[in-house]
Amino acid sequence: MLFTVTDIAKHLQGEVVGDGSVQIKGFAPADTAKAGDLTFAENEAYFSRAEASSASAILVSGKFTAQTKVLIRVANPRVATAKVLTLFYPEPTFAPGVHPSAVVASSAQVDPSAHIGPHCVVGERVRIGARSVLQAGNHIDTDAQIGEDVRLFPNVIIYSRTQIGNRVRIHAGTVIGPDGFGYVFEKGAHMKVPQIGNVIIQDDVEIGANSAIDRGALGSTIIGKGTKMDNLVHIGHNVIIGEHCVVVAQVGIAGSSRLGNYVTLAGQIGIGGHLKIGNKVTIGAQSGVMHDIPDGETWLGTPARPDMQMKRSYIGLLRLPDLLRKVRELEKRLEQVTQPADK
Repeated sequence: MLFTVTDIAKHLQGEVVGDGSVQIKGFAPADTAKAGDLTFAENEAYFSRAEASSASAILVSGKFTAQTKVLIRVANPRVATAKVLTLFYPEPTFAPGVHPSAVVASSAQVDPSAHIGPHCVVGERVRIGARSVLQAGNHIDTDAQIGEDVRLFPNVIIYSRTQIGNRVRIHAGTVIGPDGFGYVFEKGAHMKVPQIGNVIIQDDVEIGANSAIDRGALGSTIIGKGTKMDNLVHIGHNVIIGEHCVVVAQVGIAGSSRLGNYVTLAGQIGIGGHLKIGNKVTIGAQSGVMHDIPDGETWLGTPARPDMQMKRSYIGLLRLPDLLRKVRELEKRLEQVTQPADK
């Protein structure tokens, strides 16, 4: 697909510097860009590489100038990159209708514009909104609700009474709504506590592959609007995650913990149960959280502590071998000084 620089600038609400009639056929980083490609530069180093590349045009911010390249000035090159990629690499489209191999209950309500792909199962009283796509092998259990423009990638499983908002994307192999991990101990055995709640996923959420979000034990497990979750994430029962949070791979959140809005969880974090994580909190990778965290703080480590406190501990730990060596040397000197007095 070909676009002129002027076409792209209009799409991005940017300013053309140079020949706007230059045709662009693709997007690539500077080190692999070819003639006809658009690339981007967000600082001096990036711009030097982009200007020396074979790219025909560069997305920039600020007052960069170039002798041999056409520029498109935008407020933020990374945001512009995300927007322009949809021009060159649009999402695949799916024709409305139900594949012959799909099984759809007679009481289900499927919008005529939705796509139900091969080997999908849609249970009793399920509702599926306009333009939503079930790609293949999806199982939607009884009384689940799926909003508009939802995309379920292959082999996503949605348990009963799950509620999914609009424009939600759930990647392959993820399971929404299995039983929470709830047991009581009686007479030497673990007895299961029935998990009778559900999962609510609000608008504009994206959930990565092979993740699991447990249903509430009594109420709901809730994922707030705009939250983005990576692959291999586990959310326990009755967890509430606020709006516009970022949850990176291999995070586990134990039951009944609450996260505020705009929380960032780096990879491989474990959060204990019944904790409260405030708004705009950031937690570093591989942290183990065992305490509530107030609004706006950055914590890291295991057990997690405020970042400056934990960094001082790390520095002290790095100095420990030298300190031990000095202590041994002092002990030897002390022995030499005290031996004559002992005799």
